[in-house]
Amino acid sequence: MTVQPRQPNVPDKPSLDGLEEKWARFWEERGVFRFDRSKTREEIYAIDTPPPTVSGSLHVGHVFSYTHTDTVARFHRMRGKEVFYPMGWDDNGLPTERRVQNYYGVRCDPSLPYDPDFTPPEKPGKEQVPISRRNFVELCEQLTKLDEQAFEELWRRLGLSVDWTMTYQTIDTDARKVSQRAFLRNLKRGEAYLAEAPTLWDVTFRTAVAQAELEDREWPGAFHRVAFHAPDGAKVYIETTRPELIPACVALIAHPDDERYQHLFGTTVRSPIFGVEVPVKAHPAAEPDKGAGIAMCCTFGDLTDVQWWRELQLETRAIIGRDGRILPEPPRGIDTAAGKEAYAQLAGLTVHAARERIVQMLRESGDLDGEPRPIKRPVKFFEKGDKPLEIVIGRQWYIRNGGRDLDLREQLLARGRELNWHPEHMRVRYEHWVGGLNGDWLISRQRFFGVPIPVWYRLDENGAPVWEDPIIPTEDALPIDPSSDVPPGYTEDQRGKPGGFIGDPDVMDTWATSSLTPQIAGKWGIDDDLFQRVFPMDLRPQAHEIIRTWLFSTVVRSHLEFGQLPWKNAAISGWILDPDRKKMSKSKGNVITPMGLLEELGSDAVRYWAAMGRPGTDTAFDKGQMKIGRRLAIKILNASKFALSFGLPPAEAGLTEPVDRALLADLAQVVEDATASFEAYDYTRALERAEGFFWAFCDDYIELVKARAYGEFGDQARDSARVALTTALSVLQRLFAPFLPFVTEEVWSWWQDGSIHRASWPLADELRGLAAGADTAVMSAATEVLTQIRKAKSDAKLSMRADVAHVTVRGPEKLLTPVRAVERDLAAAGRVQRFELVETEGDTLEVEVTL
Repeated sequence: MTVQPRQPNVPDKPSLDGLEEKWARFWEERGVFRFDRSKTREEIYAIDTPPPTVSGSLHVGHVFSYTHTDTVARFHRMRGKEVFYPMGWDDNGLPTERRVQNYYGVRCDPSLPYDPDFTPPEKPGKEQVPISRRNFVELCEQLTKLDEQAFEELWRRLGLSVDWTMTYQTIDTDARKVSQRAFLRNLKRGEAYLAEAPTLWDVTFRTAVAQAELEDREWPGAFHRVAFHAPDGAKVYIETTRPELIPACVALIAHPDDERYQHLFGTTVRSPIFGVEVPVKAHPAAEPDKGAGIAMCCTFGDLTDVQWWRELQLETRAIIGRDGRILPEPPRGIDTAAGKEAYAQLAGLTVHAARERIVQMLRESGDLDGEPRPIKRPVKFFEKGDKPLEIVIGRQWYIRNGGRDLDLREQLLARGRELNWHPEHMRVRYEHWVGGLNGDWLISRQRFFGVPIPVWYRLDENGAPVWEDPIIPTEDALPIDPSSDVPPGYTEDQRGKPGGFIGDPDVMDTWATSSLTPQIAGKWGIDDDLFQRVFPMDLRPQAHEIIRTWLFSTVVRSHLEFGQLPWKNAAISGWILDPDRKKMSKSKGNVITPMGLLEELGSDAVRYWAAMGRPGTDTAFDKGQMKIGRRLAIKILNASKFALSFGLPPAEAGLTEPVDRALLADLAQVVEDATASFEAYDYTRALERAEGFFWAFCDDYIELVKARAYGEFGDQARDSARVALTTALSVLQRLFAPFLPFVTEEVWSWWQDGSIHRASWPLADELRGLAAGADTAVMSAATEVLTQIRKAKSDAKLSMRADVAHVTVRGPEKLLTPVRAVERDLAAAGRVQRFELVETEGDTLEVEVTL
């Protein structure tokens, strides 16, 4: 659109105070950021906004990354795109469950019936109150609504240009429908499957954990040197940190080239205490230089055990239950009375207690060689858990992700190369993750607040589930909850009875829903007209640590369903670091809540600091830089007021002065650089270019042309200055608008109609047309001379308003020519009584100032 100014109406005392409330209300009432869905896909810029986890409060790290996205959204809106910028709330999963348990003092017991009159305790007691799954879910929904309101309030205060009529929850009806529809289609194509397999298990949360949710932590332990017994009576020593798993041992494993154990391959040895015969096998993953070089394979101590068990087709002797305790009955293979008696001493114990007990038993039997040797080693944890993971056998749902299919893996790696990464080097993280996958994506969770797995199972005449033939709902019946809904052809009174049915008790992993945010936000299968206008989307903004989870899983789901990427670009944010250069996170307890900062320094100031964090780069929390941002916002107020105080030039006025044309020629280059930077998602560079020019504009140009703008050199010269001032001001206000939306809206309103955020982005070519024939050396020469005049006054401790008797500028004619073009303005700005240009040899200017 063409910018049409009107006569300025500038307040006497401009202030930043109250701008957030004033303009947030204006934007909402006028629908400034309302999405116009009549636009075609080519006219739309669609953002797959990260839905923040609604389980507490936002911290300054959220403000940091969401500001980055908002600057990009505002830029594309000003470039003429209709921006699809929804906001979601990620309110399902473990964080919400834990918060609800602590907040209300309740726990979920799925065996209990629904109580429509249930009211949670006023204050949580020491003992959590058991309630039904449906009651628990209702409390989750109730609490997350309160959190969502607080989140929206903060986002509005920050100035996110979201269309607040387009919000969603990852557990709402539409999200459940989209999630279940995608799952059923995966199932139909054979991409989702049910399997009984070793599963990483968190004993605290009582749920399965996927590979993407793991983290290694240093954990204290000890090596125990334990004897197994060969047929000839010789002792075969192994070293283990988990002696409690000896009753779960199914083999001893050594490297096929290890000479020490060649004679044992193909034979059996007897386990200590329990007397179970286990085979000795060879496998290349065994490490000859680790411990004794021969190791127990137990079901299951770690992921290496799983690999050996699967590849060598070993027996299963699971002994750890889902509660983290030793199972009450001994596994198959412990058949002797002595073995059963020994196992009975472990049954029901925690893993830690069982370890202590079996070490004592090994001492008594003489099978422990020496004392345990303390060590620290990396152990697998659930990222939200506080106890080491166990591996249990369980029936779980999986989606194929290339972990066991090399062709699919290559296709997903190709998708990663197809995606535009900002910054580009972040693609390596994606490739490392995909290349290192060792299994398919486990998506089922044994929790309560989540999207239910939408299937039922027939029960045979004995009441046993027929797992291999699930009952599938039709898509038009979605969403369903199999724990309360009845499959076609059955009645509720057949639930759990022979010949009847049961519902799948599990819910989907939160990433299984979050992986569908483009489909959920675009209302795939619900409003297909909207979906076709926004998908595939233009941008996925997110943090680098969830490339392996959110980004990859979204690529998987889109690739499987649509055969394409879900978006064209991925913009990756870094972390916020505390003063000790550690990542800020709720779990570390070092976060800073942002509302106080927004109220103290203003939203524009905090946004300025955030925008100074480059894509993919970790950035330190720096209140000092926020204060610089506030100073910039105040300067925009004051400079706009001053520039507009001269009034607008006549409509027919043109640029007649060389320095005015030079200014706009320089500004054209700034616009070109800022535009290119934004197009490359380098918003920081765009801000730096605009800010650098702005300070020079205020410090040098305005001072330089002030006298002329007041009319001291005639109407034509005055009007030329005013054209340059108002043109530059309009452009600069728009360049700053994506970063400092409140102050720019304020100053724009003084002399322009409508919102600056719906104004057109400045065009470099238009500025170059105005500045035709400009010599940009004029502006730089003027700045150089003016700087020397100021320095002389400063060195003499004189006011900048002090008169100067004489200024002599010496240099070659090619350098004096630009100075001569602006001599009149320089003399006025520096209060110079006599200004002299002297041609000399050389290639530099020399400025001599006589006070």
